[in-house]
Amino acid sequence: MPTSPKRAPRATVVTAAVAAAVAVAALVVIVVLRQSREITPASSGAPAAAPAQNGEKCGPDPCRQLAAVSVGGLPVKLLADASGGSGRVKVGGQPVLDFELAITGMGAKLTDHSLRCVDGSPAACLVRGNTSGGAYGELLIAEGGSWGHYGKPYFADAGTLSLNDVTGDGSPDVILVRHECPDETPGTPKCKESPVLAEVYELNGVQLGCTATVTSPSNLRGWPEVEVSRTQLHPCPDGS
Repeated sequence: MPTSPKRAPRATVVTAAVAAAVAVAALVVIVVLRQSREITPASSGAPAAAPAQNGEKCGPDPCRQLAAVSVGGLPVKLLADASGGSGRVKVGGQPVLDFELAITGMGAKLTDHSLRCVDGSPAACLVRGNTSGGAYGELLIAEGGSWGHYGKPYFADAGTLSLNDVTGDGSPDVILVRHECPDETPGTPKCKESPVLAEVYELNGVQLGCTATVTSPSNLRGWPEVEVSRTQLHPCPDGS
């Protein structure tokens, strides 16, 4: 009489089934994670620009919000078109003060790092934009309870502009970094090889002085938000 085949113990069958299920589940997870990596764009770490409200226009195109801060209890927003080539600044709630920027007409490009404000006496905001030859900065100042443009834009051929209280009087000052090349045209290759210095102005446009020259803007304290003390300043070189 033929012998019946032996059956595997029940515990062994259950263990094999569980192992197979775990292996299948692992494969599914791997596939899902791989697909997720393939369809999810990498993040740059910078906040995405938010679309502006109410169909506002920056030049002929819709605005988007690049940056927003609070200064003196008032909101300040920097808006620009998709390329950063046309922009405006809005200050306050009701009513809103709306300033169209001149520096974009000079070729400056705005980014989410273009707005720099200091809450002082008075408060001020500097809007900065880069060009191929350096950077422009446009100044907005709070005076007499209202905000307004002040003076013509600043230009830094070394590409660095900042606001900082240099004199310690509670009012921010404009600091621009430029190449010291009196015999060359700013922006030319020879001028770009020259040493740089920081040149400081009060908000009313009065020149306070210049620092000694350094080999690179990054050698200045606080760069790129350069900080200068009053004791570092001396009369600027002739021709500045």
